[in-house]
Amino acid sequence: MTATGVELTMGVEEEFFLVDRSTRAPVPRGPQVLDAVSELLGPHQAQAEFYACQIEFCTQPTRSGADLREQLVSLRATAARAARDAGCLLVAAGTAVVPPADPIPVTDKPRYQRMARYYGALVDGRLGIVCGCHVHIGTLDRPGALELANRVRPYLPAIQALAANSPFAGGRDSGCASWRSVAFGRWPTAGPAPQLDAAGYEQTADALVRSGILLDRGMIYWFARPSEHVPTLEIRIADVNADLDTTVLVALLIRGLCATVLAESGPRGRPPPEVPAARLWSAHRYAAHYGHRGEGLDPLTGETVPAHTLTSALLRRAGPGLEAAGDLAEVRRLHALLTARGDGAACQRELYRRTGRLEAVVDQLAATTTRRPG
Repeated sequence: MTATGVELTMGVEEEFFLVDRSTRAPVPRGPQVLDAVSELLGPHQAQAEFYACQIEFCTQPTRSGADLREQLVSLRATAARAARDAGCLLVAAGTAVVPPADPIPVTDKPRYQRMARYYGALVDGRLGIVCGCHVHIGTLDRPGALELANRVRPYLPAIQALAANSPFAGGRDSGCASWRSVAFGRWPTAGPAPQLDAAGYEQTADALVRSGILLDRGMIYWFARPSEHVPTLEIRIADVNADLDTTVLVALLIRGLCATVLAESGPRGRPPPEVPAARLWSAHRYAAHYGHRGEGLDPLTGETVPAHTLTSALLRRAGPGLEAAGDLAEVRRLHALLTARGDGAACQRELYRRTGRLEAVVDQLAATTTRRPG
């Protein structure tokens, strides 16, 4: 509950790889898995993704962190069963650890096929396949979503660092904690959102489509954007994570942050923070490169500090919203666990250091993806 009396909902979209049980490389069995779950879940909770080796699952909007966790557990279990029946594993990672032997085809949907033709150089069927986790905050009209987007921009690099889970690409260490961020950043508009009001958003979105830079508004890939199909603000900064605690932590933190800053908006509230665009981009590059165990750049001050310092500051910033929703103790617990064990990228690298086998990393990711925490 915010100081304005608005109780925000949250919902999560998770994209997953489907990998072969023998080779551990992505395989194009998304349509088969989607057919198996469609009758049970319906089109709003199970969807095809851009590449045929991917599938997306979406929770229903909820105000409860416990309910969000249960939904995620149930969706992952359903997806894993269907994947097993199709002879593959469900894996939550931002990039494929073991690359496919042959390029993966684009899913046979008219919009995806049109995108593949138009942006051919970006569609390689190998290194460009990435899986993210998107958090929706609602219920918000377009002006309300944009107001929130303007206010949360400086805090998203900290979320990105927490959720880093894609160190490997093409069968080797990429040198980044979140290679997904780098790879997906090649697409037009993938980056920090500009500060816009409702009229500015409409003008900008229309110009991007009219110019041919984007094929449609669904291709506005800003890290914080108003959804075009549901009344929410969509935060698109996180790698998908095998560890469910990380997904819940990210969702609760985002909702708590949004509740806090929403209480500060309005005619008499604080204006959105002014952050130079170049500094904000640099903060996101730090987060992509170092994740949660290295250095971070504070977008508000320009100072270089440990990344965990930024996420601790984010927790304090989101504190009023978290406390109002009853989530503060849980978020503190989850944040402490992640800080102690490391982000997903650190965990992948540590396992590879011990085993020397990328296949072992995939197996651990698959097991963790469907493990019920606690």
